[in-house]
Amino acid sequence: MSQPAPRISAANKAFNLISQNILAGKYLPGMILEEQFLVAETGVSRTPIREALFRLQADSYVELEARRGAQVKKITVVDLREVYETRLVIESAAMRRICDHCLPIPPTADAISRQQQAAKEDDDWVAFGGLDQEFHAEIVKAAGNTTLYNLYQSLRSLHVRIAIRAIQESPARAATINQEHHKILTSLRERDIDAALTCLKEHLMDVPEVINALSTG
Repeated sequence: MSQPAPRISAANKAFNLISQNILAGKYLPGMILEEQFLVAETGVSRTPIREALFRLQADSYVELEARRGAQVKKITVVDLREVYETRLVIESAAMRRICDHCLPIPPTADAISRQQQAAKEDDDWVAFGGLDQEFHAEIVKAAGNTTLYNLYQSLRSLHVRIAIRAIQESPARAATINQEHHKILTSLRERDIDAALTCLKEHLMDVPEVINALSTG
């Protein structure tokens, strides 16, 4: 007999709904999210809303406002540069470890890449941005360094929000992103660290375009 699906807590429900609305652009950067508004939006009472807001702040989705609730965190040019610089350091270290120790790349990375292609065909840029983060996180995870992986995951919300905004600004780049992901996987499986690092750097070269889009919107 199958077990019933576990019930999601009210705080988790609120966290999931609010974060998805931020990622989807329903709650725009700088928007004030008052507690009463969130109660009406989520159907969750004030106490779990507050718990969810603390988690959302920890994950860089919002900044808490005294007696006002929270404000959707704006992504600044500094945030963007720091996220990309940190990603380059972490992902490069993970790739070196994978090649040096001949560690396998799990097939889940290929599955994520296929899902991202499907999201592209559906013009589902929210899903596309989330899958972009999952793809890169899967490579970091394959390096087998838990601390490195946890550090990478701490960037998740900013990575996803930046990825969504970037692809919305330039949808034509989606095909290039998928091609670059394939090149990265091929290079790692061939243990060609130089090619893998070159692919990664080229993959992140669109930073100036994203900075411009974020600074003007």
